[in-house]
Amino acid sequence: MGLIGLLVMVAKYRWVMRQQSGDAKMNELASYIAKGALAFLKAEWRILSYFVVIAALLLGYSGTLVPNSSPVIALSFIVGAVFSAFAGYIGMTIATRANVRTTQAARSSLAKALAVSFTGGSVMGIGVAGLAVLGLGSLFIVFYHIYVVSVGGDVNGLPMEKALEVLAGFSLGAESIALFARVGGGIYTKAADVGADLVGKVEAGIPEDDVRNPATIADNVGDNVGDVAGMGADLFGSYVATILATMVLGREVVSHDQFGGIGPVLLPMFTAGLGLLFSIVSMAFVRIKSDGDSVQKALNLGNWGSIVLTALASYFAVQFILPEGPLNIRGFEFTRNGVYYSIVLGLVVGAVMSLVTEYYTSMGRRPVLSIVRQSGTGHATNIIGGLSVGMESTAVPMLVLAAGIYGSYELAGLYGVSIAAAGMMATTAMQLAIDAFGPIADNAGGIAEMNQLPEEVRGRTDILDAVGNTTAATGKGFAIASAALTSLALFAAFCGVSGIESIDIYKANVLAGLFVGAMIPFLFSSLAIAAVGKAAMDMVNEVRRQFREIPGIMEYKARPEYERCVEISTRASIREMIAPGAIALLVPVITGFLFGPEVLGGLLAGVTASGVLMGIFQNNAGGAWDNAKKSFEKGVEINGQVYYKKSEPHKASVTGDTVGDPFKDTSGPSMNILIKLMSIVSLIIAPHISLKNESLHGALPSKSPAVAVMTKAPQSSVSLASVNTNCFFTCK
Repeated sequence: MGLIGLLVMVAKYRWVMRQQSGDAKMNELASYIAKGALAFLKAEWRILSYFVVIAALLLGYSGTLVPNSSPVIALSFIVGAVFSAFAGYIGMTIATRANVRTTQAARSSLAKALAVSFTGGSVMGIGVAGLAVLGLGSLFIVFYHIYVVSVGGDVNGLPMEKALEVLAGFSLGAESIALFARVGGGIYTKAADVGADLVGKVEAGIPEDDVRNPATIADNVGDNVGDVAGMGADLFGSYVATILATMVLGREVVSHDQFGGIGPVLLPMFTAGLGLLFSIVSMAFVRIKSDGDSVQKALNLGNWGSIVLTALASYFAVQFILPEGPLNIRGFEFTRNGVYYSIVLGLVVGAVMSLVTEYYTSMGRRPVLSIVRQSGTGHATNIIGGLSVGMESTAVPMLVLAAGIYGSYELAGLYGVSIAAAGMMATTAMQLAIDAFGPIADNAGGIAEMNQLPEEVRGRTDILDAVGNTTAATGKGFAIASAALTSLALFAAFCGVSGIESIDIYKANVLAGLFVGAMIPFLFSSLAIAAVGKAAMDMVNEVRRQFREIPGIMEYKARPEYERCVEISTRASIREMIAPGAIALLVPVITGFLFGPEVLGGLLAGVTASGVLMGIFQNNAGGAWDNAKKSFEKGVEINGQVYYKKSEPHKASVTGDTVGDPFKDTSGPSMNILIKLMSIVSLIIAPHISLKNESLHGALPSKSPAVAVMTKAPQSSVSLASVNTNCFFTCK
């Protein structure tokens, strides 16, 4: 199915490239954007290549230190990193070609512009999902045959552990690159955006994306490297981590199926393939007939179509792959119907999360309108309103996630929680297509503005852009929700291999680890937001300098030095992305080796709870601020008076949007990667810290020290409903 997806991706790419790209000036502006985006990727890849080589060497060496492991994990790590980077490149390439074609299509109709921009987004969505399914499936098939079939090994023994170890390295590589791509891209795009807004719109009073603004090219480049390439690598890593966690727990399920007991391992990959297939089918539903039709409804129809079709097909997949008799994981018995209902529950949780996010970030809804009204009394009340909306928006999603976790566990134990996450992520191709179309539409509007096209053209691209702001927020909320479910499965695997049965917060060191873990997302966000602030200051000073020192810019007589602004964003993003990335990679290692697995477990629990809340809050606050600003473009009524762009309330909304930019595009969407990456790093080091504690204290059960994600927990591990009331988390 991965190959089928990639073939469809190529066909859609060719369709986009056949569309008209406009006149010479439009193509010249588009080429500036494409060259800037590629220059950033090359600079980022150059730095990340050093990281990949060093990390691979360390992983390969560690594989020789732990019995029953293998240095081959280094190879799979490199493959995962390359695939993740390529996923981002696919999205960036199609986005920088679809943007100008969307602008040209908007000269004729909104329907045509939607078709071009959404098809461009679907290339990215299908490409990311196709690469994930192909990469995971191919590696599993190859190494399953090498380690299990060729030696006649036990599917529940060491050979199967080594086969799954390869996928652990693949996931670690994918998530590592995703974090740097998301943070680096987010810093780039928001530094340019903030600089362009503060000087261009607020100080100079020129429209957004005006060709006279020196930062406008950097701003449009940022839409691609942050919201497209960064998002592509992000969801590729999330997709892989979710499937991996389910496969790992699937190995622990006692199943007498026709596949020799590995049915629960195969099911998440099969579900992902079905989701990819039906996402492709449902993309045909995303269309409108006239400019008066709702773009949001068309996108929702495609989204719900993929969810419903995947849910229906999953029933037959579960019936085919899993046996009719009872299944068991760590003493918890369940049936294949419980597994199917868990998949459906995961799909429902993902859909509800999207609906809630849409409500809090859409134009015309109560939350955004409340920010609009508060803009009428100044900048400060706008900020207060946005913060309030963001905080309020965490309540319903957390209740939905809590219900999903509890319900899926009751249906099929820990395997139910993980397969629910896999079900939620099954429609990633559709979710990412809906998400990626937004930056394409945003770029299309920028090209229309810079090219001074007729007002109706910019009006059509603004409609797409406003919807894109909402879909971008729902996509990020979707990713955060998946992180919450997946992290529990990864946490369970960590507990099993490290030999701990519970996380007891009555212990002072464990409670300390919990608090430190809850602090990490705040520190991470601080570094990311501060990085945007530093880079934005450099950008503001540069734009002011050009307005001051280059005569004729405001009269269209002189061309701004766009390249200087692109260089500032590139240099700042590469420099500032290192510290946040180091936190995610090093903190679990330091904590685990210094304080042991139980303290590390407390740390992971704190990171997960705090990170999910921070991610939802920042994503929704930023999205609401953005659409509050866009509401003024058509005019809004405040206390009986209608206000438009350039009014005082509009200026207040621009300030709010500027504050929300690093929230929704830098630190907020990085939370889900932070959570998963720290969990995966903990899984990789778990056998090392388990051996250390065993040798020092003799307290851990004797067991084969395989790599973290492969070791089955003792069947005697306590129940999630354990009578041990001293435990905050348990490992079953």
